[in-house]
Amino acid sequence: MWEQQLIETENGVFEVFISGEGEPICVTHLYSEFNANGNRFAEMFQPFYKVYLVNLRGCGNSTDDTSIYNYSMQDSVKDLEAIRHALHIETWGFAGHSTGGMLALKYAIMHPESLEFIVAGGLCASSDYMRHVGSMYCKENPNNKRILEIMAMLKNPASKIEDRRAGSKEWALMSLYKEKSYDNMVSRPNSGKTVSKRLDYFSYEELPTYDLRPQLPDVKTKAYIYGGLFDAQCPYEYAEEAAKLLGNATLMTFSESNHHPCIEEEEAFAQFVETIFNEQLTIEGKHA
Repeated sequence: MWEQQLIETENGVFEVFISGEGEPICVTHLYSEFNANGNRFAEMFQPFYKVYLVNLRGCGNSTDDTSIYNYSMQDSVKDLEAIRHALHIETWGFAGHSTGGMLALKYAIMHPESLEFIVAGGLCASSDYMRHVGSMYCKENPNNKRILEIMAMLKNPASKIEDRRAGSKEWALMSLYKEKSYDNMVSRPNSGKTVSKRLDYFSYEELPTYDLRPQLPDVKTKAYIYGGLFDAQCPYEYAEEAAKLLGNATLMTFSESNHHPCIEEEEAFAQFVETIFNEQLTIEGKHA
């Protein structure tokens, strides 16, 4: 079960869902809204960590005051730091998938002193993936026209519920290596609804100039980078690039996955997280 808490911080009130026991790890996504169903990616860390699944500004019951802070990665990191302080957590891990993984990179650049490690995948350290023909978000990709139609339909509040469900499934299938993985994707309760205003901010305000590559070599925070070999959103080569640029990173490759290794290779992803946990225990033992 995920326990809801409303955390009062100096940056406003934030909704956080908490589950698990052990050392703390924060999980979020740049433009997704979570609820008490939790999240399949966050769920992978429950057996090993106390997981804090955060609704960022404008998501769920979190503050939506943008008079001082906005929806940018930089301000999102500031909000995460305010949450960490309010929870009286000295340091924690951070895990993010897709744009959550991009946020992990930004967090490690801005506040390495707050992080024990980051886990990040399905990501790109720049906007280059938008111009890669292997990404469905590239204009030259054969699925791009359909993806834009689906996104516009989902954004339209007048869309019929059956059309929304069909469109969401179609989008999901484009992000899976094997069609049968869809049954696993929908087999358990989950949350992570797209918040359009945050997606729009990322797409139109931040993405055009997004490039963290020059700063990554200076990041010494331990980074566990992963990628699906057949990722159709952020092609695998960008996970490779981020891992090579970071000063202290390892790369995990999921060879039978598209954009969602925690679903398509669930057992292997669980072993990946267990390896991270055991390695961190070793590090803590050396520092004790």
